[in-house]
Amino acid sequence: MIEKRLRRREVILALGASVLLPGAAAAQAGPIKLVAPFPPGGSVDAISRLLQPGLQQRLGASVIVENRAGGSGSIGANAVAKAAPDGQTWLMVFDTHAVNPALLPSLPFDTVKDLEPVELLGTAPMVLACHQSRPFKTLADVIAGAKAAPGKLTYATIGNGSLGHLAMVLLGKRAGVELTHVPYRGGGPAVNDAVGGHVDLIIGSAALLAPQVAGGALRPIVQTAAQRISTMPDVPTVIESGYDGFTADAWWGVFAPAGTPKPIIDKFRAALVETVRDPATAKRLVEQQQVTLALQGGEAFRSFFAEQMRIWGAVVRDNGIKPD
Repeated sequence: MIEKRLRRREVILALGASVLLPGAAAAQAGPIKLVAPFPPGGSVDAISRLLQPGLQQRLGASVIVENRAGGSGSIGANAVAKAAPDGQTWLMVFDTHAVNPALLPSLPFDTVKDLEPVELLGTAPMVLACHQSRPFKTLADVIAGAKAAPGKLTYATIGNGSLGHLAMVLLGKRAGVELTHVPYRGGGPAVNDAVGGHVDLIIGSAALLAPQVAGGALRPIVQTAAQRISTMPDVPTVIESGYDGFTADAWWGVFAPAGTPKPIIDKFRAALVETVRDPATAKRLVEQQQVTLALQGGEAFRSFFAEQMRIWGAVVRDNGIKPD
């Protein structure tokens, strides 16, 4: 009888510990999944795998990066939105996450209600560049060329509804010019045609274009951050080029299924921030992915995300932009 009571007491204590230490309970339940909703080779996959070892070390659990590509990141996001809110599944997103609600109105989940913002990792500018054979050296040159030949200048992007596409639409409206969009299915094909001189211009993330800029195959014209990034100190911003307040930042962040308990989110977020702040990791994020670290969680990230949805959702709706 005494033995049974002791066993019962042990069970109760174990259950109590699992409630008090939800992170530990989650770690024992199996590998933690960090869903990257894009294929290998892109920035979302690269950043996820860069953070994976540090997360494993700090969480004391296996962390696997699961690529669930498709639908401009919405397929992977849907999987996480419908996952159990137990700390076992997390979502790494790109800037398309804020565009998709307007671009893809039939999403099978509610972007705001079904996913909880955890941490904004960082941002990076888009860069507008051209082939060396083109005459453009400044944004003013591009605008003048577009005014002289309306609709004739072409620019490549990674696809309809991408941040580069939306940024150029917005810039064209501000400048009162018309340029012709040439969408590609990914950065590789877009860069290849820009380097080959088949399009006049290309706009893509700093990470995408940096190798071709450094090698001299493309000439950078302007970048879309609020301030110049350290890796391209000689490339002016759109704001410096005469368009006050114009920014268009690529960004990366982590979300959790809605309803994930705060202690679990806090534990994961702490491990994530420590991993990003590790000097070796931070160096690779800045130099390889051209990321300006932000590290904003909670309400700051929620406000940032809401503003991104507002800005780019309006561009999509006002210009009738459709997905590829």
